[in-house]
Amino acid sequence: MTRTLKADGSREKTAERLLKSSAGKFYDPEVDIDWEAPLVEGKHFIPEHRSTLYGTHLWDRLTPEQRIELGKHEVASVATNGIWFEVLLMQMLLKEVYKADPTSSHAQYALTEIADECRHSTMFARMAERIGCPAYGPVKWRRRLGKILPIIGYGPALYGSILVAEEVLDRLQREQMNDPEIQPLVRMVNRIHVLEEARHVTFAREEVTRGMAKLNKAELAYQRLLIAIVSHEVVHSLVNPRVYRAVGLDPREAYQVAINNPHWKDTLRYAGERIMPFLQEAGLVGGPGMYFWRKAHLVPAA
Repeated sequence: MTRTLKADGSREKTAERLLKSSAGKFYDPEVDIDWEAPLVEGKHFIPEHRSTLYGTHLWDRLTPEQRIELGKHEVASVATNGIWFEVLLMQMLLKEVYKADPTSSHAQYALTEIADECRHSTMFARMAERIGCPAYGPVKWRRRLGKILPIIGYGPALYGSILVAEEVLDRLQREQMNDPEIQPLVRMVNRIHVLEEARHVTFAREEVTRGMAKLNKAELAYQRLLIAIVSHEVVHSLVNPRVYRAVGLDPREAYQVAINNPHWKDTLRYAGERIMPFLQEAGLVGGPGMYFWRKAHLVPAA
């Protein structure tokens, strides 16, 4: 394992800096988004090439209007799965706060991040409601499985899981937030999430670096396996199979086409391009988790 990352500066200094940034630069979606503004006719909700079915025979069967409709339901699925991710991550952060000194800047920033995530979850829910989509979230078995994560998740894998969930979404949202072909509402939601998540990413990256320096061989294997499994579930939960009903497709058939779609696999690799080099350099990517990283399409196939 290589550990070339430096944990420069104290945990408290980082937290103090992030607390100041949070106080000076944050959004209130209830105020900063015009929820009453009409949707723009003919605008997309995601770029076409980021749709799960793009380039497949099922995509070829869809009319331009159906492709926009599918994108609308896909963005709602990603957003409401984002709520699921954030609720789980907030539970894990609360575990950290529970055992921390509440007068420390570290604990106070963790609470500040939780407050940010509460606003983001509300924002994602409002967006899904405003565009007329259901709260898809994860499939039932994955939602049940997720309940154990706050129990078994700790250490570098905890913060690494936060990074995968946040940075995969961040990469896609950065691409979309300045795209004039995307609905203004979706662009604004993306912009708010991207700007505020930058602080969370800094916090989590430093915690990964610190935590990895303390692991013995057995702990390293556990942390690698845990983050690989969680990352696999994160990327495979982004789009709920029920979205395909919105355009008259069979959910089971369409989902199988989607998960085997080379274009969608490329999108997942693209989404992971910023976070994977960091996790690899930190030493969190390796045996016994490589099977799950490859199945998630976040690292090249063997």
